[in-house]
Amino acid sequence: MSNIGLIIEEKAADIGNFLVGRLLPFREKRAVGPFVFIDHMGPAALKEYQNLEVPPHPHIGLSTLTYLFEGSIQHKDSLGSNIEIKPGAVNWMTAGKGVVHSERTPEYLRSSEKNLHGFQIWVGLPKNLEQSEPTFHHTETEDVPVWNEGDLQYKLIAGELFERRSPVPVHSKLFFLEIKSKKSQLVSIGKDLFGEVAMYVLEGNVTIEGNTFGGKQLLVAKNATLCEFEISENSTIYLFGGEPFEEERYIFWNFVNSDKEIIEKAKINWHEQNHEAFPLVPGDEEEFVPLPKSILNGKLSK
Repeated sequence: MSNIGLIIEEKAADIGNFLVGRLLPFREKRAVGPFVFIDHMGPAALKEYQNLEVPPHPHIGLSTLTYLFEGSIQHKDSLGSNIEIKPGAVNWMTAGKGVVHSERTPEYLRSSEKNLHGFQIWVGLPKNLEQSEPTFHHTETEDVPVWNEGDLQYKLIAGELFERRSPVPVHSKLFFLEIKSKKSQLVSIGKDLFGEVAMYVLEGNVTIEGNTFGGKQLLVAKNATLCEFEISENSTIYLFGGEPFEEERYIFWNFVNSDKEIIEKAKINWHEQNHEAFPLVPGDEEEFVPLPKSILNGKLSK
């Protein structure tokens, strides 16, 4: 019997002036462990007149994780953070009861050609932290654990695995792992995994139980402890996973929470531009993404 429980095809989604490939949530799988949202952003070649423009927008009840392969994003938030995200660094913002941030092309790149490629991820928070104070943490590339085992290179972007820990201050038991291979070989790591796990093939392909898979798919395992696959030469894959929450999480626009009423209140606060609930972003105060009218009185997804 196959250990692949679900294959999620990457589907196009619009985030303003930029198209991304959405992997989670999916109608048959709303989360993998605590991961509730995964966008594959790019790869995109932007002309000198094209820039990433995501004006200030709100979040509650989650942590955002931005990880780039190529390009650069200027992150600003209502905590006063103002930092350029570069390839290999990990941008981790915990919204808690409410935070606002913007994501734009840095000023020095706005008039030149550039590439943009990476992941944008939301990780749900444990119930007792959903209304916590927002925080921000940035981990530079050189601080992310990287090690080799034979012809495999591992990078632990977030969480704990193989008795190693990433410095990213996660709030639940999870892992976000990169594996690179220079040659074809069997990878058997199920005994080290826990909770739920999904795989994304960025480059090359993997063969699982006689079936070969390439990019633009999220492969969700039935049992993480049975995770074993053949990886082709010059391949790069990512594993997302961890312990799922006992309570289901509702997702509505940019809001995640286990309590529908908290999301309804957040919708009203953002729609009315209540700056006590959602402070302005220093240095990016002129614009904001309005709550879509079509969802002001819409239904929650779960």
